[in-house]
Amino acid sequence: MFTTVGRWCARRPKRVVAAWLLLLAAALTAVGLLGRVTSEDVSIPGSDSQAVLDTATRAFPAPPSGKQPVLLHTPAGAAPLTDPGTAAAVRSAATAIAAVPHVVAVTTPYDPAGAAATSADGHTAYLSVELDVSGREVTPATTDAVLAAAAPATSAGIEVTPGGRLAAAVDRGSTGHSEAIGLGTALVILALTLGSLLAAGLPLLAGVVGLGIALPVLGLVGHLMDVPQAGETIAAMIGLGVGIDYTLFGLTRFRELRAAGAGVEDAAVRTTAGSGKSVAFAGSAVVAALAGLALGGLPLLYALALAPAIAVVVALGVNLTLLPAVLVLLGTRLTPRPAAPAPASGGRPRGWGRIAALVAARPWPLLLAGLALLGALAAPAAHLHLGQLDAGAKARGTMSRTAYDRMAQAFGPGANGVLQVVDVLPAPVRAGAGSTDPRLTAVTTALRGAEGVAAVGPPALAADGRTARWQVTPATAPSDPATTALVHRLRSDVLPAATAGSGQVPHVGGAPAAQADLNARIAQRMPLVVGFVLTVAGLLLLLAFRSPVVAVKAAVMNLVSVAAAYGVLTAVFQHGSGARLIGLEGAVPIPGYVPLLMFAVLFGLSMDYEVFLLSAVREGYLRERDNRRAVVAGLAATGRIISSAALIMVAVFLSYLLSDDPVVKMFGVGLASAVALDATVVRGLLVPATMVLLGDGNWWLPRWLDRLLPHVDIEGDGHAGHPAADADPAPPNSLASSHS
Repeated sequence: MFTTVGRWCARRPKRVVAAWLLLLAAALTAVGLLGRVTSEDVSIPGSDSQAVLDTATRAFPAPPSGKQPVLLHTPAGAAPLTDPGTAAAVRSAATAIAAVPHVVAVTTPYDPAGAAATSADGHTAYLSVELDVSGREVTPATTDAVLAAAAPATSAGIEVTPGGRLAAAVDRGSTGHSEAIGLGTALVILALTLGSLLAAGLPLLAGVVGLGIALPVLGLVGHLMDVPQAGETIAAMIGLGVGIDYTLFGLTRFRELRAAGAGVEDAAVRTTAGSGKSVAFAGSAVVAALAGLALGGLPLLYALALAPAIAVVVALGVNLTLLPAVLVLLGTRLTPRPAAPAPASGGRPRGWGRIAALVAARPWPLLLAGLALLGALAAPAAHLHLGQLDAGAKARGTMSRTAYDRMAQAFGPGANGVLQVVDVLPAPVRAGAGSTDPRLTAVTTALRGAEGVAAVGPPALAADGRTARWQVTPATAPSDPATTALVHRLRSDVLPAATAGSGQVPHVGGAPAAQADLNARIAQRMPLVVGFVLTVAGLLLLLAFRSPVVAVKAAVMNLVSVAAAYGVLTAVFQHGSGARLIGLEGAVPIPGYVPLLMFAVLFGLSMDYEVFLLSAVREGYLRERDNRRAVVAGLAATGRIISSAALIMVAVFLSYLLSDDPVVKMFGVGLASAVALDATVVRGLLVPATMVLLGDGNWWLPRWLDRLLPHVDIEGDGHAGHPAADADPAPPNSLASSHS
C-alpha cells in the first residue's frame, strides 16, 4: 500500500502539491469565516458538581455564560465608589454596557441584588454582566466593547477590569512567537545535520503546512465540542514536533538512496515505502495512546486527546503524500554532495559508534548509572499531588490576574471561587415561608457554622418551590487544598448531618468543586488508562519486532522515562524549584489532566525512537546472529539522527515556555525533559545496555506465538537488500540502519 501511495504521488507531484495548498487555503478560509472557538467549560458526568450545574440550570434559568464580573476600583485617597458622583458614573457605565451586543443584563452594586458587591472600604466593587452567548463564544471583541462602554467610569478616574470569561477571552494570547522560535531553532539544527539550507527548510515546510491545516480544523471542531485553549497549544507543540521529525526521517532516507545511485522517482517511492511505513507505525502508536484517554470518561480528556491526535494525523498525511511529491520536484537539488574521505582513525569508532562500543563493553556500570540518574530525577514524583489552578497563577499584568487580585484583596480569597449548594426538597416550601422554612434554615445554619466558610448568602428558592440554592464563599483561594478539603467536608459531614432524615438531596458545586471532582475522577481512572496504553504499546512492539522480551523491556523503559519527567514536573511546578526561571512567581498546583495526558503523549512519541533503534538492531541480528554486534551497529547507525530529531522536538517544546499559561509551561517542561531523557539516557544507555546483557534472549519467541503473529516488515521499502537469515528473512534496506 505504501509503495502504491508513494508511486502515485511521485508521478503526479504538481497535483499533490496543489491539492495540499487548496486544503490549506480551505481550512484557513473556513476558520476565518466561522471563527476559532475554545472553551474552558468542564463537564463531569455523574459527579456531584455536575448535578449542581444540571439542577441549577433547570431550576434557575439564566443566560448561558452566567454572570461575569467587571471590577471597579478607585485608589486610596480618591473618592470611594459609594460617593454620589462616582456612583453616577458607574450607573452611566452600566447603562452603556447593557447596550453592548450580547449583553442582556447588568447588575450594579447599588441594586438590591448587588448589595454585597462593594468592599468594606468602598474602593472596590463589581458589576455583574450577563451575556446571551455561551462561554466559548465570548470573544475579545465582546470584552473590548464592554471596556469601551465603560468610558463614563474610566473618565471619572475609576479603574475598570473585566474578569471571568471576559478576561479569559482577552488573555488567550497567540503562541506565534513560540512557533517562530521553535522553527528558527529547528532550522539551525537541521542545517547543521543535513548540511544544506534547502534540505533543512523542507521539514520546516512540512511542519508549517501540517500546523496550518490542523489548527484551523481544531478551531472548527470547537464549534461542536468544548476544546480548551491548552488543547490547541498542545496540538501545535506535538504537531510541529512530529511534523518536522517525521519529514527529517524521510528526507534522510531519500538523500541516502540518491547518494547510493537511486533515481529521483525511485528514491521517493522507496522512501514512502520504508520511512513512510515506519512513520505511519509510530504515528499510529501516538494516536492509539491518545485514544486511551477516552477511558477516562471525561469530555475534557476527549478534547485534549483529540487535539494532538488531529495534528499527528495531518502530519502523517503530509509525510505520506506531500513529501514524495516535493522530493520529486526538488530531487536533484536535495541530493547530497559526495562526502570527503574521512581522515584515518586507526579503525576506532567515532561519535555514536564510540558510545555504542563503550556501552557494549561496560553494560552493567552504565545501566546502573543511567537508572540512578533517572531514579534521582523521578524521586520528587513520589510527592506529586493533583491540584487545581486558578487565575492567581496567571502572569501579572494579564486581565485575569488583575481582576483576581482585586477581588481577593477586596472580598477575600474565596470570592474568586464561590461554591454553590443546591438542595432538592421532597416537598415544596409553603407559599410565603421562604427562607424561614426550617429545612432551609437548617442548611443555612450548618453552612455558616462550617469550618473554612467565610460567608453564606441567603437561600434562593426556584419557581417550583422545591429547589434551593446557596452561594458559599470559602475562606481560602480556589487553588488552596483547604478549599478542596472544605468541599469534601460539606459533602461527607456538614450537609448530611443538617438534612438527616429529611429526604433532602443536597449537592455541592461551583468551580472549585468541579476541579476536585475532575481530579478525583482522573485519579480513579488513571490505572485503567495507563494499563491500556501499556498494553497497546507492548502489542504494537510485539507485532513489529516479534519479541516479547523487547516489547516488555521497551514498556518498562518508557515507564522509567515518564517517571523521570513526572519528577522534573513536580520539582519545578509543585515545589517551585527554578519556577522563576520560566516566568512563574513560585510553586503552582498541577492539574490532574496534565500528568495523564503527558503519559499518553510520551508513550506515543517514544515509539518513534524505539522503532528506529530496534529496527536497526533487529536487522543486524537477523543478518549476522551476533546480538552484541547488532546492538553496537544499531546504536551507531541511529544515534545521530535520533539525537538530532530529539533536539528539534526539545527546542520546539521549550519555546512554549514563553506562554503566560502555566499549563502550557507544564507541558513544555514535561515533554522536553522526557524527550531529552528518552533520546539520550534511555535509548543511548539503558536500552542498548539491557539488550547486550540479555543477549540472544532478546529475540526469544515461543513457537505458538510465532504462528499467531503476522509478519510485519515496518521498515522495508520493497527492495531486497540482504540475504535471508534462516527462516526469518532480514528486513531489507532498514530505514533505521541508514540514519547515520
